[in-house]
Amino acid sequence: MVAKTLKQKPGIIISGWPAVGKTTMAIELAKEFDLKTYSGGDILKMLAESRGYSTSGDDWWDTEEAKEFMQERRSNPSFDRQVDKKLIEIMKSQGAVVTSYTLPWLVEDAVKFWLKGSQDNRARRMANRDNIPYSSAKKIIQIRDKQNRSIYRNLYNFNFGEDLQVFDFCLNTDLLSLPSLIKISKSIIRRLQANRRAQNGMTG
Repeated sequence: MVAKTLKQKPGIIISGWPAVGKTTMAIELAKEFDLKTYSGGDILKMLAESRGYSTSGDDWWDTEEAKEFMQERRSNPSFDRQVDKKLIEIMKSQGAVVTSYTLPWLVEDAVKFWLKGSQDNRARRMANRDNIPYSSAKKIIQIRDKQNRSIYRNLYNFNFGEDLQVFDFCLNTDLLSLPSLIKISKSIIRRLQANRRAQNGMTG
């Protein structure tokens, strides 16, 4: 891993498989460091709305309408490229916490976290979060994992979930609870900020 320091307002990217806790971690880091949060999924929803889809509800991605949109998305790579272009602009213009499947491979100047988690644990998390049966959550997880692999291999030619060299830190949600990992990630960012202040003092 290349040593990194942070700007006054850090750029943080959180990636990982569906339902692994990316949004929860992003919200907590944003609160801790006074940053805004942005999601590739939110921007993708905006594109869906512009095409007449109704995207209300936090669990919209698990609906039949969302599945229809995903079919359209797979046949039109411009959807994802528009999302990534917008997120890249955000990362270049301000400090922010972004959750994204693809941005870690497309942006250099940010601290990048990968959240690892088994399908079983992620299905349990989704079932609790969305109040659905575990069996249904497991099927959704399996479908979305397969779709992610296919979409990003075709779009950017990287192996999502396997090509992790771009990440600075990989955190395993199977080994430690998400609250514990959030605490660890906050400590990491504080340490990087301290390194930045020390380096600025040495060069000032």
